[in-house]
Amino acid sequence: LKKHWIIYLNALFKMCNCALVAPLFVPGVLRVSGMEVFTSSEVEAVNGTDVRLKCTFKSEHPVSQSSAVVSWNFRPLAQGAEESVFYYQEKAYPPTEGRFKGHVAWSGDILRQDASIVLKDVLFAFNGTYTCQVRNLPDVHGINGEVVLKVLNKASVSEMGLLAAAIGGAIVVGLLLLAVFLVVRHCRRNNMEDLEQDEREMPETRELREGALQSKAIQENELKFNLMQEKELQAVENN
Repeated sequence: LKKHWIIYLNALFKMCNCALVAPLFVPGVLRVSGMEVFTSSEVEAVNGTDVRLKCTFKSEHPVSQSSAVVSWNFRPLAQGAEESVFYYQEKAYPPTEGRFKGHVAWSGDILRQDASIVLKDVLFAFNGTYTCQVRNLPDVHGINGEVVLKVLNKASVSEMGLLAAAIGGAIVVGLLLLAVFLVVRHCRRNNMEDLEQDEREMPETRELREGALQSKAIQENELKFNLMQEKELQAVENN
């Protein structure tokens, strides 16, 4: 019964959307701006991983848990009917059957105007176009957001390039920090060695200076003594 109500409400929203958007293009009718929904144009995910399908919206009317309704639908790349993926009205209604059963989780916040979902453990069968439809009563007209999901067997070249660039940048930054650390430590070590050498040389220099002064004093005393002896000899000879 819950599933039938979801299908009925989805069909009703689509009918309201067509009925209210059509008059916007009729000559003489004042155009009224409606709900704006924003999604990425394309998202890539590796098989078996989780991917977030981001969808945000902007409404001219106050947003509340009771006024906003979110509906996600899926259209496969190959020919096939549109399939309901997720429904939200005051609470999340994940699918109970089909390819998306057990693979979808709510990742949005209505009060923050975020209607995003997460696809868990993505399969190749999830390749296709996802439509994010948001209605905020009485604002029930506007253009839906569409995002194409590409499920890959491995990371694409662009993703690998970004990953390699990030790793390379981290390595370069780490090497620069290591070089700065080594230079600073080397400078500090040299300064400490210079200080220790100065401290060792100061006593030796002081001893050398004192020894030189003592030697000079001894030489001066010897010179005075010799002069006195010469004077005494001269005095004796004169007598």
